[in-house]
Amino acid sequence: MHTLETLQTQIRSIEELRAVVRTMKALAMVHIRQYEQARTSLTDYNHTIELGLQALLHHRHFSETQISLPLTTPPKHHGLVGIILFGSDHGLCGSFNEQIVAYALAQLHHRQIPPDRRLVAAVGARLIPHLETAHQPIQATFSLPSSLAGSLQLIQTLLLTIEQWRFRQHSDQVTATSDEITEIPHSYMEYILLFYNQHLSTTAYQPFSLQLLPLDRVWLHQLEQRPWDSAARPSLSMNWEPLFSKLIRQYLLISLYRATVESLASENAARLTAMQTAEKNIEERLTLLNAEYRQQRQNTITGELLDIVSGFEALKTS
Repeated sequence: MHTLETLQTQIRSIEELRAVVRTMKALAMVHIRQYEQARTSLTDYNHTIELGLQALLHHRHFSETQISLPLTTPPKHHGLVGIILFGSDHGLCGSFNEQIVAYALAQLHHRQIPPDRRLVAAVGARLIPHLETAHQPIQATFSLPSSLAGSLQLIQTLLLTIEQWRFRQHSDQVTATSDEITEIPHSYMEYILLFYNQHLSTTAYQPFSLQLLPLDRVWLHQLEQRPWDSAARPSLSMNWEPLFSKLIRQYLLISLYRATVESLASENAARLTAMQTAEKNIEERLTLLNAEYRQQRQNTITGELLDIVSGFEALKTS
């Protein structure tokens, strides 16, 4: 049986832990709010990029000279596949990293992409143990920013890595921004895929995948066929192909930015859920300890009263 002093120590320790959990809950909620605002801004900016692409494709559709899309699609199931996987650098977020790794590996298996064709860039140190457990080699590792302000540096680094992957046929090896440099025997990059958790609500998220490159021709065709809201057709002030390339670079940037923001928001949603569960368990434990403490204290008081009564009775009979 615990003594009163032991119970008091346990109660104080758990109350301190509850204060930490509540602080982490508050921080997670603040971060989620911040990332939700960023998601809204990114949605608006992405809509602007789509309008620009739609205007260009409309100009191409109605142009007197045939303009071909500057896109290349290599033969399928022969080239390398670049994979950017977003996780977390910090713990206390439940099975957040395990879920996205399991989802990514299942999708790659479904696409029939064997491990020897995969170039994996892990964004978040917590992904590494799960990938190693699955015997999936990692070609590059990156740290997540601690705030939105640091996201641009990560995105620029990822864009540089993608460029090195795409044009690696001009060199014998990939010079990634990680600690490891891995030689790759294939001659071209077939796909660039993103895997990240998509934020749904304050405490909900789901795994999501996006084919970053090559661009989805069906999507481009839908943009080209989408009705233009204005009666005036769009006009160009510069050559078509350079403008198209600039818009595509913006599209790539915004896609990576959105993946980063979605993953960070989902990480905090997972942490909030974990902290809510922890707080519930702490409250239940405190209830039990306080009840045990009150019972123990009552027993102690009762024992002291019985000793007093017994001593008084002994004095009366003596």
